[in-house]
This record gives sequence, structure tokens and C-alpha cells, in this order.
Amino acid sequence: MSTYKIEAGTAQHLGSRPQQTDRAALYTAARAPGYVMAVLADGMGSSVAAEQVLHTSKHLFDEYRAGDSASLPRLKELLRSIAQEAHDVIVMNPAVNSEPQSTLVLLVLTPQGQAIWTHVGESRLYRFTNEHCAMRSNNSAYVDYLVNVDKLPLEAAQKHRSTRMLNNVLGNRQKQPFVTIGVHENLQPGDAFLLCSDGLWQYFTDAELAAAVARGTPRQASERLITKAMERAKGKGDNCTMAIIKLVAPPKEAPTYVVQKMDKAV
Repeated sequence: MSTYKIEAGTAQHLGSRPQQTDRAALYTAARAPGYVMAVLADGMGSSVAAEQVLHTSKHLFDEYRAGDSASLPRLKELLRSIAQEAHDVIVMNPAVNSEPQSTLVLLVLTPQGQAIWTHVGESRLYRFTNEHCAMRSNNSAYVDYLVNVDKLPLEAAQKHRSTRMLNNVLGNRQKQPFVTIGVHENLQPGDAFLLCSDGLWQYFTDAELAAAVARGTPRQASERLITKAMERAKGKGDNCTMAIIKLVAPPKEAPTYVVQKMDKAV
């Protein structure tokens, strides 16, 4: 039996952009009771690619059948499959003249107190323990890949975001997405996760994000973060999107009393 309950929510703000191209969603699995997924996608140029990420994520998550216990290898394969299938469909999309692309962050929580996530591109996943940032995703593994496998000079690899051919996104026709996988087990009350686009994280330190998530409900935290991000952007803010999942202690059950008749002492 779980020692925590889940509080979760998503939030968005247009920023100063003409359209909202980010997407975020929370899903439960149709054939895997107790499994929860959060997904965030930052579309580039349009929302086409980000919409496809959500569609593919929900479709494959609904098809996932859980056994008696969570299988981390199977879940890792599920997340890789979502990233690859979404990429393939986006690349083949004939409906638009431009080249739609998207980042990807996926998080799955199991009933066994496990968290597994995958990450492609500039959007981020944070794991918090109370008000401490225990982990956040970054591009260091991709930079290492470009240096060690593609044999790029370190300086060129570190500038991959400014090079269209090397940009790590879904929908890049010139390069397959580089997918990173992370796992954390033994989830406890006080643990929390934040998935967010760069329209949010670029305005905050890790400690600020951890504190905001810890000190309120997902809705309260998202409202505070969006307000502060727009203030710090000074009218030049990008689309700002997030999904927050918090694990909190379940409420204590009220004590029950049984009233019994007492015998009169003689």
C-alpha cells in the first residue's frame, strides 16, 4: 500500500509570444492501474510536433500492460519507444511546409514507489526532496555523445543548440534524437517532480524552484512561478509551461470509538 498520495497539475502562460506551442498533460494508464504519466513538450515554430508528442505518449501508455510488479527494463523501453515513434511521425508529417520539432520530457510513477523518466532537448525535469533539488536533467550526456561517438571537438559539441544539424529534438530530419533515461526508487512523502519548458527554468535557480514547489499545492506553486517568470522576463518572456507532481503523506484516519455498556458495580 502506498505511503503517499499524489497531488498534480499542469499550467501554461503565453508569455510575449503570438501563440502557445508548448503542451503538457497528465495521464493514467488504461491497462496499468496505479501508474501515472506526466508529459511536457516544447514545440518549435508551431504546436504540431508538441501535439504529436502528447498523442503518442497517451496511445502507447494506454497500451502498456503492467505485471504483478513494475518492470524497469520494460518501462525504459516504453519511454524510448514513445520518443522514437513521436520523432518518426513528426518527420513524416506532410501536413506542414515547415519542419516541426519538439523537446520531450516524460515521467512515469509506479505503484511500487518508482519514478522513471526520459528527456530530449532543452526542457527539463527536476526531482526535489522537500525544499532540496536532488537532481535535474541537462545536456551533459548529449555533449559527451557528440564528443566520444560523433568525434566533434568539445567546443563545437557545447554549441550544438545553435547548430540546426546537431540540435537534439524530436523531428530533426538530419539527426536521430538522443534519449536519456533516469530512475529513482523508494519514493517518499516530500518528494516532488517538476517538468518545465525553458520559458520557466531560465528565470530561476534550482533552490527557488524547489522552495516554490514545496511550499504550496501544484496550483499555488505554478501560479507563483508563472507570475515571477513574467516579472523577470520584463515583457520578453517565452511560452511558459510546467507539470508538477508532489507526493504527500495521506491524511491520518480519525480514531473510531466503540461505546459499550458498563456494568454497574455493586
